[in-house]
Amino acid sequence: MCGIVGVLGEHEAAPTLVEALKRLEYRGYDSAGIATVNDGKLQRRRAVGKLVNLSDLLVYDPLPGKSGIGHTRWATHGAPSVTNAHPHKAGPVAVVHNGIVENYRELRAELAEHGIDFTTETDTETVALLTEHYLKTGLSPIQAAFKTIDRLEGAFALAFLFDGEDDLIIAARKGSPLAIGHGDGEMYVGSDAIALAPLTDRITYLEEGDRAILTRTSLEIRNEDGELANRETRRIKLDHTRTGKNGHKHYMAKEIAEQPVVIADAIRSYLPGNGDQVVLPGTDLDFAKLDRLTMVACGTAFYACLTAKYWFEQLAQMPVEVDIASEFRYREPPITGRTMALFVSQSGETADTLAALRYCEGKADKIVSVVNVPESSIARESDIALPIHAGVEIGVASTKAFTCQLSVLLMMALKAAADRGTLTHEELADHYAALRGLPTVLNAALDQNPAIKTSAQRLSEARDVLFLGRGLMYPLAMEGALKLKEISYIHAEGYASGELKHGPIALIDKNMPVVVMAPRDTVFDKTVSNMQEVMARKGKVILVSDDDGIAEAEDGVWSTIRMPHVHPSLAPILYSVPAQLLAYHTAVAKGTDVDQPRNLAKSVTVE
Repeated sequence: MCGIVGVLGEHEAAPTLVEALKRLEYRGYDSAGIATVNDGKLQRRRAVGKLVNLSDLLVYDPLPGKSGIGHTRWATHGAPSVTNAHPHKAGPVAVVHNGIVENYRELRAELAEHGIDFTTETDTETVALLTEHYLKTGLSPIQAAFKTIDRLEGAFALAFLFDGEDDLIIAARKGSPLAIGHGDGEMYVGSDAIALAPLTDRITYLEEGDRAILTRTSLEIRNEDGELANRETRRIKLDHTRTGKNGHKHYMAKEIAEQPVVIADAIRSYLPGNGDQVVLPGTDLDFAKLDRLTMVACGTAFYACLTAKYWFEQLAQMPVEVDIASEFRYREPPITGRTMALFVSQSGETADTLAALRYCEGKADKIVSVVNVPESSIARESDIALPIHAGVEIGVASTKAFTCQLSVLLMMALKAAADRGTLTHEELADHYAALRGLPTVLNAALDQNPAIKTSAQRLSEARDVLFLGRGLMYPLAMEGALKLKEISYIHAEGYASGELKHGPIALIDKNMPVVVMAPRDTVFDKTVSNMQEVMARKGKVILVSDDDGIAEAEDGVWSTIRMPHVHPSLAPILYSVPAQLLAYHTAVAKGTDVDQPRNLAKSVTVE
């Protein structure tokens, strides 16, 4: 959430800043702005809503200057408005900020004692006003910024720009990610590498507590103690930062369609060639030396963990606990010896997940992460970081990252089974063969897009929807409900089918669609019994099943979505496709913003 960019360039900064902010739109935002220094004078432009509004403003009221900072804001303190939009300016300083300044009230009270007035509802204005206050005491811009940073509590990424300083940006991070880009006679700042990719392929990631002094030809980084810090500059792979829609109407549609390809990449990475074992690159991890597994995540990644719990327990006979990161970190659970703590995050920067990881440091035997960004904070702070190989995901509602997470977690569970001797060689070979055939099966599922679109058209008229599933389909029912509510704004809930009689059945009437995820597996008959209970109360059932399941249970259902047969362990990955497409087409039918749904952000880097 929120996006920061900065440039010290040889050309006009405003167009570069706006284009970089466009590449950060996926993070979620409700206002945007930029500030530049031109002929020593600091100026800014801000607008509410989409970046096109800022672009229009700049046409009528241009902002010259070759040095600048920009921001897309996701409102925390204060409603979306021009007044509350970043950059915030106080006299000779402008500031952009991601995160939350937790002690801003105390700082505001202190500044008020000096007769300093506030014009916004934001915590960020406090940063600008405090810096201005220190400048008035005679401190230099660098000294004033550093002293301000020392006073801040909470999580933040910051960039400062000053009057009279057209060759200086100061940047800092604590809890929120920030990267520095190196150009030829130019320097850049960005919330992530995606923003900077077309400008440079040389990136330095700031570490926790770092402060950076940028000029066009130099970068000085100091750690939290003020000591010079030598941070690695690395080359990023530009192929991983492509953000085009490739002919699709929405990023979400493109990313759903990419799943066979990216999952094939993930499988090849962990199950190379025709090998007969899962290889976790760069590790000597032995699950036989572990007694239990604690899995922690947020949102869609949490449902991936719930699915993996079934795999680890059924395939590897390994006890598993799964927790929501925001609850785990405050519950302060005991971590016993021989426990692996596993953290799943698409961005690798999820604030609650990162805090939970830090709680486990020194307690868990191993800290392992499953991430899509190998350079992220969660990856860097893990003993072992396993990439999911999904590539850049722009749509806020996670699709290909979710199924890649599932694929990697399944392969981890199979390695655990091999290490612990709970599956025979023949059983493992059967799973491996099924995995290698998964991309083909996924393509067959995508071929059902027209039928899914038809069901979604009917679903778009509903006010409430239930999703039901048993066993491995239970977490997917919750994920399907989450996808639908995220992008279509239809209220949806996912339940274990067996829980229907324990409350949700009271909601069933002729107006209630119920999506039933039911491959023809060992619990199919139980699921069908629950489905019959829905239809007996005139509920409208959308049955998602394979040929055998539909032949046995389609009588009386509202509509069917036909999936190919698949190995039972792979069903959650395969059945993710219709869940995603149902949500997508329903949202399109309702006319909502599919890629940037209201109030949501792609990367939740604040608590």
